[in-house]
Amino acid sequence: MRKSGFGFLLFASVLAAASFVHAADAPSSITGEYLETRSADVYAGPCVSNSEVNLVGDQAILSWRVNRGSWQGVPLDGLGVVAVVKAKATIGDPYANPYPAKAVLIVDERANAAQRQALERFAHAKAGRLLDHIVSVEAAPIRFEEHEHGAAVLNAGDIVRIQTRMMSEKDHLCGNEDLCYKPLTNLSHSMPVFTLLSQFEGQGLDVKWRVADKSSAFLGTFSY
Repeated sequence: MRKSGFGFLLFASVLAAASFVHAADAPSSITGEYLETRSADVYAGPCVSNSEVNLVGDQAILSWRVNRGSWQGVPLDGLGVVAVVKAKATIGDPYANPYPAKAVLIVDERANAAQRQALERFAHAKAGRLLDHIVSVEAAPIRFEEHEHGAAVLNAGDIVRIQTRMMSEKDHLCGNEDLCYKPLTNLSHSMPVFTLLSQFEGQGLDVKWRVADKSSAFLGTFSY
């Protein structure tokens, strides 16, 4: 009986340890909304997009709001994370190298210590090399609101503000518009939207910016 009991306890301990490792190493399902702005048009005619290459497009803001789910075993329901990127060249230009890029990461101030670390790991996993060099991590109130189709507002404290609307006929300047770039992360669904304002007022990137009235944003959803 003792031998059998010991064997059972050993099996249970191994199973528990395996479950812990699995939870730590593998993300659970996670879903939410995504908003991205660039300093170059993402939806435009070739005459516009070609004129911007090597002049703009080296700045981007990527933001995720988790509706439900966890990352590497840490629940993140309702929390957000924002990455502000300054690259070496136009991001997405196949003839230029934007790396190494510098980034500032903003995590939801409502997150506890474990959740903040999980948000950092999640953003890095989804943005890849753009977040290889994070110069600072800030905690701030993050508020994301989608008022109607294509119209969204994002505020990350006093550091980031974004406002978008749906594309309209008046945004078609040459009648030959198409997607110039893809979103900077994999998404379940995305669409280009019009940037009314994209502003970064933080420190660490040696530049601040205010981009307005451009076809330079993506709004979408993610599910991993």
